Amino acid sequence: MKYTRFEKARIIGARALQISFGAPVLVEYPETMIDPIDIAMLEYEQDLVPITVARE
Repeated sequence: MKYTRFEKARIIGARALQISFGAPVLVEYPETMIDPIDIAMLEYEQDLVPITVARE
């Protein structure tokens, strides 16, 4: 599914918030990567984010 830049920002932000509150990470990432936004972007790039967008 193709997302707009606004949907992408919302998805990555929501997933980063989940990760920062202790949600399990769905992708392997280096130990030096500690920023939840970077981890969420990595999940987004690999199409592993468990968040979808409902459109009318």
